[in-house]
Amino acid sequence: MTLPLSNSAFSYALHYQDSGAIWRLSSFLLEHIPFHHENLVFCCIGSDRSTGDALGPLIGSLLSNYISFPYRIIGSLEQPLHALNLKETVDSLQEQSIKPFVVAIDACLGEQQRIGEILFQPGPLLPGKAVKKELPPIGDVSIKGIVNFGGFMEHTILQTTRLNVTYEMSNRIARALYLAFHRHSLKNMHNRNYERNH
Repeated sequence: MTLPLSNSAFSYALHYQDSGAIWRLSSFLLEHIPFHHENLVFCCIGSDRSTGDALGPLIGSLLSNYISFPYRIIGSLEQPLHALNLKETVDSLQEQSIKPFVVAIDACLGEQQRIGEILFQPGPLLPGKAVKKELPPIGDVSIKGIVNFGGFMEHTILQTTRLNVTYEMSNRIARALYLAFHRHSLKNMHNRNYERNH
């Protein structure tokens, strides 16, 4: 669970209920996530014990259900990536022989009028910041979903966040990621066919 930065810090933001949100988000992700990378990893951070903090684990589980999604997914409802195992995971990723490109995904708190926004930013996110936890930064890029408002009683806010909001945002982010990968695959296939024919 992170805190959003100022608007200028984000490359992209849209509300999950916007018209064409999945297609528009997939178009942006297709341009900013290297789906060709040989060690692309999705780290879906959060806890299944809190409705507000379950965005990451939900996305991890949804992506895992896409049999053809070929990338490593860390964090799910069954095996959450959270405060207790985050440092171990970061250390493990840094020790890999092929440097991974990490997409970090987490819920965050923001202003009341921005609840439901999906945010993308270059660079790592700082998990646990919203609830005053000091955890290592993670991610080459990050995707965040504003699930509720912040500023006070963050733990209570997370526990009372509507599951429907968290689930609907998770569903759209997972579908956008899968669509971006699928479009990447089709583009590669088209390019190979073009080269073969010419």
